[in-house]
Amino acid sequence: PPKRKSHGTPGKGTPAKVKKLAENHELEKLADIATKLRIHSVEMTQASKSGHPTTCSSIAEIMSCLFFDTYGMNYDCTFPQDLMNDKLVLSKGHAAPILYAAWAEAGYVKKEDLKNLRKIDCDLEGHPTPRLPFIDVATGSLGQGICNAVGMAYSIKNWEKTSSRIWCICGDGEMMEGSCWEALAIAGHYHLENLTIIIDMNRLGQSKPTLHEHKIAEMKAKCSAFGAQVFTIDGHSIPDIITTFDKCRKTINKPQVILAKTFKGNDFTEDIQDKLNWHGKPLGNNAEKVIEHLKSKIKDPEAHVEPTKHAGEKIEKKDIGEVTLKIPEYKLGDKVAIRSAYGNALKSVGNNEKVVCLDADTSNSTMSCLFKDSHPDRFVECFIGEQNMVGMAVGMHCRGFVPFVNTFGAFHSRSYDFIRMAAISMANIKIVGSHCGASIGQDGTSQMALEDLAMMRPIFGSTVLYPSDPVSAEKATELAAKTKGIFYIRTTRAALPTVYSNEEKFEIGKCKVHPKEGDAKPKAVVVAAGITFDEAKKAQKEVDITVIDLFSVKPLDAEKIYEEAVKADGVIITVEDHYIQGGIYDAVCGALSQKKDVSVHGLAINDLPRSGEPDELLEMFGVSSKRIIEKVKSLQVLSLYHLSNRLIFQTLLQKK
Repeated sequence: PPKRKSHGTPGKGTPAKVKKLAENHELEKLADIATKLRIHSVEMTQASKSGHPTTCSSIAEIMSCLFFDTYGMNYDCTFPQDLMNDKLVLSKGHAAPILYAAWAEAGYVKKEDLKNLRKIDCDLEGHPTPRLPFIDVATGSLGQGICNAVGMAYSIKNWEKTSSRIWCICGDGEMMEGSCWEALAIAGHYHLENLTIIIDMNRLGQSKPTLHEHKIAEMKAKCSAFGAQVFTIDGHSIPDIITTFDKCRKTINKPQVILAKTFKGNDFTEDIQDKLNWHGKPLGNNAEKVIEHLKSKIKDPEAHVEPTKHAGEKIEKKDIGEVTLKIPEYKLGDKVAIRSAYGNALKSVGNNEKVVCLDADTSNSTMSCLFKDSHPDRFVECFIGEQNMVGMAVGMHCRGFVPFVNTFGAFHSRSYDFIRMAAISMANIKIVGSHCGASIGQDGTSQMALEDLAMMRPIFGSTVLYPSDPVSAEKATELAAKTKGIFYIRTTRAALPTVYSNEEKFEIGKCKVHPKEGDAKPKAVVVAAGITFDEAKKAQKEVDITVIDLFSVKPLDAEKIYEEAVKADGVIITVEDHYIQGGIYDAVCGALSQKKDVSVHGLAINDLPRSGEPDELLEMFGVSSKRIIEKVKSLQVLSLYHLSNRLIFQTLLQKK
């Protein structure tokens, strides 16, 4: 690329334009603050011996104008949690140092703390997390912050109805992520004029130039096609930035995209600025020279501009409050699809106005359509974009709402990284996966969730519930709505018998024990959930077993399972409509691994399934009532064999 002049000056633009702006805007001070932000970024990454100073440098003027110009963010810098504040989502989270530096210049972060960047006893982490009060969502896994921002903007426009704006800064390399375009399509569809997305087109990725480099017209055409009002600017020109921020605030019915032509390492030395191989590296021996150069540019070392506070009253995020569940009069033995019971419960808890519902064009299968029919203003159709759907839900959580996120359990695998990042954001979202297991039948393997328990159990802080009848499905939904944190509810497609009365109490971390009637000693304890609980109950008619309805897969009621296993000579059989890896078998084995007097045997989907009748599939792939009976009997034979061997061995010892 050709050599360029630094545009981090207040005078870029026509003289008349600059003069007029200077009457109402602190152009020189904003330029000095941008330079100070660069210096902070260099010093912080030098101190931590890691980080991304060149990435920070490309957005220095943008950050200065966002935080300190009247056309930028309106916010109370003493209370960043205020819901009336404009919010910034730094989707390119590796530029975290300049974000921390901006809050330091605003007076919230102590400047002396900046050099503790990335230290174990400091919350100024390598990428932003909500450990910091001014961070709403964790970013750093690229392509996610923009989805969070769309969820926040949607909430403000449609439910909060305030004047707050959401600003989001994305990297140009990041825009290769499909989730960015899912988000932009939804933002355009729902006319989110309170959302401004700034794409930092600094031309360079981590290992090579980005796809579009500085071909701004190509990116403009793409963003325009998704329904955005697109502005192109010199991202180092303060007059350009301020003028465009003003245009964004005046835009109606469209999200705005600002394509900012910038340079990585702008205003550093020529061997660093706009050069490859500086991504993610402190400046090392070049730092002193760069800092000296930057300091020479500052006209007023004490330059400061007070942030512009919003004009409204402070609003704090509140808890959900009371959640009321009204359960239909289910009759014992009546068969009801678990997904239908969930949909009914969702409609009921939806009477609380903090509960919102998102679906990915599957609402008449997940049965979230029951919520949509009753509370259409709080139902969000995300179309077939599962990644963005989960990202939006996290953004809605930031605004104090409790989102239920619905699609087939199999398709949540597409949004797994978003769920992982939701845990880092400490999000209060409820994920519901329907059509789980081979028992969905004729639709075939691509629609079967057979790995979802393995996905959701390791998520930090997650709760995994797996109801087996309509009453437990309703109670699981109520527990999820009332309890903070990430929940996963696994709903079964099939209609299953009602086992519990409406008054039955369900708890997180507790199971339900179903002993066989009579005095016979159980030959095994069968741990199951969902459709396999029903299969286990059928098997119980033929063999002496205690059946445990697991309900809470995580946390697991290990104490109760062990207590019942002792009564059955320590024999446990897990049965699950899921692959054996990472599901109920692994959960029980892990929980009881220190118990020497139990043995755990697993029945799970034992091969790649196919289309077929549900009963045929359960039989073919090893989790039907018949297979449970066979397993119990085979373990009895094995037990007798071992007992016989022990007796023979003891007899031989006595003779010897």
